[in-house]
Order: sequence, then structure tokens, then C-alpha cells
Amino acid sequence: VQLVESGGDSVQAGGSLTLSCAASGYTTRHYCMGWIRQAPGKEREGVAARDSDGITWYATSVKGRFTISRDNVKNTLYLQMNSLKPEDTAMYYCAAKVGSCPGKTKDYNNWGQGTQVTVS
Repeated sequence: VQLVESGGDSVQAGGSLTLSCAASGYTTRHYCMGWIRQAPGKEREGVAARDSDGITWYATSVKGRFTISRDNVKNTLYLQMNSLKPEDTAMYYCAAKVGSCPGKTKDYNNWGQGTQVTVS
């Protein structure tokens, strides 16, 4: 079971990025898949999640700017991020869990290595 994120970069405020999370070893559509971020000195924060029925959840701070989606053929999860703000700067992780979605960040038991997003 492996999750590999990509797409992080340094962008200016107002810019856009798309993060990808390629999964291997299992089928993402059977799980609650989430994007979780952690800024330096801060706790991990759930950003967006998508359950096996396609129902999505967003943190208030990103609602209307971020979109989580999934390509079942590619078994890949995405996070489209628009109108980026400096406070979006963080390491972004893709993670998976069974059960309720989005749940608590501590309940995710499969994590990727993270991809850095820096907004200036």
C-alpha cells in the first residue's frame, strides 16, 4: 500500500496548483481519501476529503477555493487549489482511512510522504 504525492511548488498569492496522489496496492474509491496539511509549528489540519460514495468535505478555510477529485481509472486523488493565500503554505499529505469521512486526522492510517506548497 503506497501513496505518492506530487505537484507541490512555490507560487504567488492568487495562483493555482493541482496536487496529485497516486495510490498503489489498493483501490482508493473504497476508502475515505483525504488531503491533510501541516504548516511549520502547527498541528495537522484536514483540508478536504472524499468518501467512497463521492461525498466531499472541505475545511472552512478552503471552501470555494479547493476541489478534491478522484480518477478511478488512474487510482489517483487530486486537489485543485485556486486563489492560493500565504496561509495555505504547508506540507500537504494524502491519506486514507476506513470508516467515517473525513474523520479525525489521527484516524488516517495510510499516508504519503507529502508535497510542499509555498505561497508568497
